[in-house]
This record gives sequence, structure tokens and C-alpha cells, in this order.
Amino acid sequence: MAPATPIPLSRPSYDEREISRIQEALHGRTAGDGPFCQRVERRLQAQLGVPRVLLTTSCTHALELALMALGLRDGQEVIVPSFTFVSTANAVLRAGARLVLADIEEETLGLDPADVEDRLTTRTAALLPVHYAGIAAQMGPLLEIATRRGLRIIEDAAQGIGAAWRGRPLGALGDAGCLSFHDTKNLSCGEGGALALQDEETARRAEIIREKGTNRSAFLRGEVDKYTWVAEGSSYVLSDLLAAILDAQLDKQQDLVARRGVIAVRYRQELSDWAGSRGVRLCPEPRERVLNYHIFYLRLPDAVAQQRCLESLKARGIGAAFHYVPLHSSPFGRSLGLEGGRFPASERVASTLVRLPMHAELSDPDVERVIHAVRDSLD
Repeated sequence: MAPATPIPLSRPSYDEREISRIQEALHGRTAGDGPFCQRVERRLQAQLGVPRVLLTTSCTHALELALMALGLRDGQEVIVPSFTFVSTANAVLRAGARLVLADIEEETLGLDPADVEDRLTTRTAALLPVHYAGIAAQMGPLLEIATRRGLRIIEDAAQGIGAAWRGRPLGALGDAGCLSFHDTKNLSCGEGGALALQDEETARRAEIIREKGTNRSAFLRGEVDKYTWVAEGSSYVLSDLLAAILDAQLDKQQDLVARRGVIAVRYRQELSDWAGSRGVRLCPEPRERVLNYHIFYLRLPDAVAQQRCLESLKARGIGAAFHYVPLHSSPFGRSLGLEGGRFPASERVASTLVRLPMHAELSDPDVERVIHAVRDSLD
């Protein structure tokens, strides 16, 4: 019998709508800040309820742009969770600020407000919470800390498009929010990102940095008669071809999230008894949050069970995966001296978490196959 077709962990959902928009873009302006870029920025501004959104070439660049536009500088400290993707930390280093790692809490897998309190100093200038799996971090206490201490909040909402906390979209809760449209995200254009900003002056600075340090965007709007070099900058502008794909993806956003939600419900319903009998914890549904079902994960009892589960699923062609190696224990993190603190929750989560396939292209038989493979994985 032929082996079963592999089921990938993630897959973007493209069809004729994306092809049609690309063809339209090819007959117009294909460089950055073109008609599709401007259209998508307006659509995201309306969705997030923020005055400005700037498309970028990645969420990594959105994070860098946010830190630079907000004026984070040498000597100032930014607190980041150890359990996150490397871009969150790299952006702090690229901005010239000092990286301070904190632990996560185990309900949302976001920054632990209590641990943040312990790591605050007179040099702390910003908090950089990550909304893991599209589940909002503990924003109530984190926003309270920021208000009390006069700190900036930059959200890493790379996984957060379409999710919300207390009715407010992720990416629109702090001073800046950074989104990802990578190949693995709910909405994708292959590689892309966006920076959402609450303050017009910060947005003007970000716009200049994004356009190589020039006031070219103001020139294109007719606000100046010529453009020139006005500040230090780089090139973070998204091609209109990629924005055309995003425009089509935004049209399908509700359907894509709805399908992911159906899959999450099946995982939860059909794995609950198995999980309860095996000491496995399922991805939570915390209160006060609207989920976008970006990731559905299991928390295995220990590292041995995690490895058994991953190996068993791989043998059956199921694209399951662990997630981040905590930054403090990474080779570069150790070289920076970041391993000195204690990060027990980050280490527990990293050694027990297993992500299951989650994308809108999963068929019902695919989902059934994943469920059966998971149930058999610890036998």
C-alpha cells in the first residue's frame, strides 16, 4: 500500500482571487507603496481601528521600525519574553537598545507580569509582549505596569491578525503593533508584515525611516514639491505585487478563520478524553479573548512524552512540531549572557509543547487522520 500523503503543519490558502489581483498589479505599479499597498493599509487601519498602518517586508522589519520610530536608544531596556521567535529579540538589538528577557506565564504563554515587575529598572523604556498562538497575553496587568511606569508597549502580534482582547484587536492595544503575513500565518503573501501606530507623529517618523530616510511618501501625496534625504532610514517598503495577494487574502479572512475554528473545535472535542487520561493539556481558550486559531497545541506531561509524540506523528506523515528554543538558552543568547536569570515556565513549555497541523486547507479526512495519530502517539 502506498504511504499516505503527508499533512503539512501549515499551508497558505491561495486560489484564482490571488492570481487575478497579481495580474492586475502587473499592469500597474509593482514597486512599493503603490495602489494595492495603500488599499491594504486602509483596510487594516479600519480593521484595527488605528490611524496609521504601514506595510513592511516582514514582521521583523515592522518590529525594527517600531522601535526606531518610537525613539528607543542606547542604554534603554526593553523587556521581551524568552519564549518567542528570534525576531522579537533581534529587533531590540538592531535598534541599539538593551535586551532584557522575562519568563512567560502558562495560561496564555505570554509575558508574565509578575516576572516583568521583578525585572524593571530605572532604564526600562518598553515592554514587548508576544501574543502566542493568536491568544492575547495578560494585557491588563501589562498595560497597568506600562501606564504606572511611563513605558512604551510594542506588541509582537505576528500571530494575532483577527484576534482580540476585551473587544480590541491585537496589534492595536499599545503604542505600536507588529503583524506578520509570512507563508505560515493566517493571512499570507509569502513574506510581509505591517506596523500599526496610534500616534501620527510616530507614524511620520516611521514612514520616513521605511522610505530610505526620505520624505518620498509626502512627495507622492503632493505635500512637498520634491523629496530628499531627511533622516537615517532603510528600505522596508512592501512590493505592490505582494500587497495584491494580501488584498485577496483580506477578502477571505472570515472564511479562513471560520475553517480554522471548525478544526480547533474538532481537535478539542475528540482529544479531550484522551488528553485527560494521559496528563496532556490542550490549547486553552482564555476569557476575554477572541481567538483566530492560528495554532492548536498540546502540552505533553514531560520532554520524553513530547519526543515520543513528535516521532510517532512524523512516522505517520503528520507535520507536527515543537516550538521555540527559549532565547536565554540559545547559543547566541548564552553569548550575550542572557542565561543568568531563571525562566522555569519558558523551559517547561519548550520541552512539552507540540503543535498540530492547523490551516484552512485541511480536509475533514485530514483532521480525522491527525486525531487518530495523536491518540496513538503515546501508546
